[in-house]
Amino acid sequence: MDATTQTRSLPVWDIFTRLFHWSLVGAIGFAWWSGEEGGTWMNWHMIAGYAVVSLVLFRLIWGFAGSPYSRFSDFLRGPGITLNYLKQVLSGKAPTYTGHNPLGGWMVLLLIVLCAVQGITGLFATDDIFTEGPLTSMVSGDTASFLTSVHEINFNILLTAVGLHLLGVVYHQRLKREPLVQGMIHGRKPVTNSHSHPALAPFVRGTVVAAIAVALFVLLYSL
Repeated sequence: MDATTQTRSLPVWDIFTRLFHWSLVGAIGFAWWSGEEGGTWMNWHMIAGYAVVSLVLFRLIWGFAGSPYSRFSDFLRGPGITLNYLKQVLSGKAPTYTGHNPLGGWMVLLLIVLCAVQGITGLFATDDIFTEGPLTSMVSGDTASFLTSVHEINFNILLTAVGLHLLGVVYHQRLKREPLVQGMIHGRKPVTNSHSHPALAPFVRGTVVAAIAVALFVLLYSL
């Protein structure tokens, strides 16, 4: 193998991107479970919702200020490139991307939007009996009822998107032998040294953005 195209394991996902990813998985999973359980678990369901909203805020900021492969500008590509990549996937000739591939990038954005809708509508939702979001009193009964319906319907859409995301992970992990899950745990992926590899975002920057998200969580929890 030529030295210029040698593959090395290099850091791609910073600690903040990884913590965001697994925290969101945990928050959505727990919100689902606690919502199904109901009763006194609804208090924890709402706390999980506050976490989702706060995590979404972090990811939105990090999409502009984060490490190179975590930025929207790196993985949100035009429809032509995305459709061409889909054709390559269907033909079994899809290239390997260091960060998110075009389809995966749009799935990331879709999941962020759906999580945002889920968390924000939950702030205004009510079951008209025991539980209501901290901002329900700020809107009319009809508006609260509408947002509650959106909250319920959107979750089914979110579950569908999560299912598609998992299918994509299985495809790349098992068929293409890309260590996606491992990369999101330890942050490293195989990268060819035929081009320069960008450095991760400074830790201090991630700490500041994380602090903003934590502040939002504390604010919502105190309402």
